[in-house]
Amino acid sequence: MADVHCRSGGTDTPDKGCLTMECPAKTPDGEEGTPVIWRQAPKSITNPTWTDYPAVSGPTCLYDPQPQNVLANIAARILTDFQQLPVNPGTLEAQPFPHTLKGGPTNFYTTTAEQGFDITILGQAVHITATPANYTYTYGDGSTLGPTPVAGYSIPETDWLNNETRTSHTYTETGNYQATLTTSFTGTYSVNNGPPLPINGTLHITTPAKTIHVWKTERALVADTCQENPNSWGCPGAKTD
Repeated sequence: MADVHCRSGGTDTPDKGCLTMECPAKTPDGEEGTPVIWRQAPKSITNPTWTDYPAVSGPTCLYDPQPQNVLANIAARILTDFQQLPVNPGTLEAQPFPHTLKGGPTNFYTTTAEQGFDITILGQAVHITATPANYTYTYGDGSTLGPTPVAGYSIPETDWLNNETRTSHTYTETGNYQATLTTSFTGTYSVNNGPPLPINGTLHITTPAKTIHVWKTERALVADTCQENPNSWGCPGAKTD
């Protein structure tokens, strides 16, 4: 709740900073704001009175015509605002890339991170934090992994195609595959520097597709190196059927 009487403590404890705060109108024809102290009551208290609400932040200016309803009004629309944020899904990385081998594990991982946004809702300053919670890997050959809380990680080049991670995938056929990653974000929001509140819903974002070229290996004995004979078997200048 927003205490419009600027009480930061008990019944007779006014907050001098709140009492002297000026809240000018934000637009030429707008109304002035109201200085308030934000309070929060424990859920364990049934039908709390204002004395059950300890101060948690403030003072700040409130411009809603009904200050006691502003949090409820913001809560009613916060999920929609959350889902419209320009959250960066990060990137899907693969090792090796862009070419990998049939039958060998290809390591996938993501660089997604927590992100913060400062927006205005109903004239109030709202800070939203988007946190990656689960990941769904789509490898392009009909196989998927997830939702899983595992983001994966980079491994040394010496481990490519040899060591399998929890997010690795082994392609069984050659070809070009479109791999993507869908990240599910959870969120919290705070109003006017108040306590963080959970957003009841998630945001799902899919990365642009990344083409994985899956090759197979062949072995042969040759007389020359590619430096000695660029047209030798297996070299860049060799003729292909």
